[in-house]
Amino acid sequence: MLTQVRKTRRRGALPAAATCALLILSGTAVSGTAGAAVTPDVAPRPAEQGWSVDLDTFTDDDAGVRHSDGALRLDAPPPPDDAAPGAVGPSGQLVAPPVTLDSSVGAVAADVDATAPPGTSVLVDVRGRLDAQGPDAWTEWVPAGSALPAASDTVQARVTLVGEAGAGPAVREVTLTPQAPRSRSLQDVEAAPASGERSYRIFATREGLVGGTTANGHVITPRDHFVALPSRRGLSSNSSGSYSVRVCAESTGRCAYAPVWDVGPWNITDDYWNPAGTRQSWTDLPQGKPEAQAAYQDGYNGGLDGYGRRVANPAGIDLADGTFWDGLGLTDNAWTTVTYLWTGSGPRGVVRTSGGPLTVRSGPGTGYAAKGLAGNYANVVVECTATGSTVTGTYGTTDLWNRIGPGNWVSDAYLNTGSSGPVAPAC
Repeated sequence: MLTQVRKTRRRGALPAAATCALLILSGTAVSGTAGAAVTPDVAPRPAEQGWSVDLDTFTDDDAGVRHSDGALRLDAPPPPDDAAPGAVGPSGQLVAPPVTLDSSVGAVAADVDATAPPGTSVLVDVRGRLDAQGPDAWTEWVPAGSALPAASDTVQARVTLVGEAGAGPAVREVTLTPQAPRSRSLQDVEAAPASGERSYRIFATREGLVGGTTANGHVITPRDHFVALPSRRGLSSNSSGSYSVRVCAESTGRCAYAPVWDVGPWNITDDYWNPAGTRQSWTDLPQGKPEAQAAYQDGYNGGLDGYGRRVANPAGIDLADGTFWDGLGLTDNAWTTVTYLWTGSGPRGVVRTSGGPLTVRSGPGTGYAAKGLAGNYANVVVECTATGSTVTGTYGTTDLWNRIGPGNWVSDAYLNTGSSGPVAPAC
């Protein structure tokens, strides 16, 4: 039976015992006076002013939801019968348009008016834009009310529904209120990378599932180029690569750069690349060790994943077919080195081509050997630049080349850095 409770604003981090990292309403109907909807303004919004999320206007970033009978509801089919172990159940999301404020904020609280039957959840998370780092650079998604990884004057909210499409949750209103930046705590310092991006040795599996739909609404194509990670904290919107990874296979000497467009394998609340202070679940595990790996290798959690299923492999990342076969040249599941590119700092660029993925070369020129592929929308870090062979591409003709990883180079003609010139020092 549903219980009626008064809706309250969620402030600060969720209790350590929470199994999901986002603002979660489960098995409960919540109600109360909600703030009035605010029409988007051309001028920046006052930082102390709240606003309501538009729940009945959809864009390409939204997936698996519909608005009917005055509420946002699930409109997502169940996973296919041949879904791989760890496939995500029915879920959908609405990504609200970014809101620009007149000053930086350190957190965004949420009031939620929703009904969530037992076994279903409503999750609200937020992120902040990092304008200085590139055209599609954002903090990681965090629960509404939690401190943003970095203060920002442009924030965005995402409402996620999890459960059965027929009897799933119903969200009537979500009201957001910005909060001023606060002084950094020891937990914040621990969560920030000391230098560069975080990298870990992770077992990679092939996702497949061509024709299926990912957690962000992307329909999987043959030889597609994306990856799945077991947490929505690093999930990019469709046709975006704000959260991207570099995956390198020692067995082939190749690297692939790809956006994170799906959630899995095995778990959906395991942001294992984060430290214990901010990790969603299984905070007793070492940073960089997926729960599935610990369950498979060490018998952690009785050898089961978060759904109680027996873990059959130690996978912490799934690779779409093009990433797996073409980018890395793999023929079987393998151990790889995964770099979570959004966890570092520095200038970034977004890969855009008119067709397939971009060839990554061993030096600044087309005469250098191919070392892998970078999928469309991948958001990469520009380490340094050099001149090389002239290339004509999406962004004109140039002899500028960018190093985006150790021994990995791409032409600036296919990289949107927000500038027509170098954005990093010479190599």
